Amino acid sequence: MPVARLNGVWLRYEVAGDGDLVVLVMGTGSPGRVWQLHQVPALVAAGYRVATFDSRGVMAGSQGDAAASIAGLTIDDMVGDVAALVEHLGGGPARVVGTSLGAHVAQELALARPDLVRQLVAMAAHARLDPVQRMLTRGEELLHDEKVQLPAPFWAAVNAVLNLSPVTLRDQPKVTDWLDILELTATPTTAGGRAELGVSAQLGDRREAYRAITVPTLVIAFADDVMVPAFLGREVADAIPGARYAEVPETGHFGYLERPEEVNRLMLEFFAG
Repeated sequence: MPVARLNGVWLRYEVAGDGDLVVLVMGTGSPGRVWQLHQVPALVAAGYRVATFDSRGVMAGSQGDAAASIAGLTIDDMVGDVAALVEHLGGGPARVVGTSLGAHVAQELALARPDLVRQLVAMAAHARLDPVQRMLTRGEELLHDEKVQLPAPFWAAVNAVLNLSPVTLRDQPKVTDWLDILELTATPTTAGGRAELGVSAQLGDRREAYRAITVPTLVIAFADDVMVPAFLGREVADAIPGARYAEVPETGHFGYLERPEEVNRLMLEFFAG
């Protein structure tokens, strides 16, 4: 996986396929490889060149000066990182896809640098946090700051409830597989993940600002998402002139993993249109 110094920090990224560039932006604390399971293969098969990356400080995303790169991290830093990656890979404009905090980064990129964004897909999108989200974010910050490490089985169960649809939770074979994966991947929040939680905590209400976005936009909400409820995605679509809105049923916050065929269909049809 290549590493390049972009926007003043070292970022690790990966590119697959040929054709027009698509950049995928993952959510809080998650590495870019999460996209590799479903979205990257579908996009490459459709003829796109697809870039994934690890946000600064997350997993192996930073080299050497990792601590300095995440000190005082802001949304502008994260937007600048994606902009620098697009420029590094040819200058765009690129199709940019983000989920959760990654969607917020993509939205802000479309506002600040429309010259770099051909089309925008925002999954689990939000222009603001509601009180429950703010409290949950603060709780996650405190778990890290107070060095509280949840037992892996409990961590897995909580994450299943928070991120999966009740339909998945009622399907015993599926939820058993999910719990196994979540338990195996249970790790304490990294310093980079903690910095990104701080970015989320800083977010204000951007609905009015998003009225200035001119980039063609598709907002994909997940009907059973309790982490970023669908109504917040609808607010983003209502704010961005001409934005399309699609709501995927029977999906939680991990909708792009729960129902990838439907999510990929919506994304590819939007790109082709």
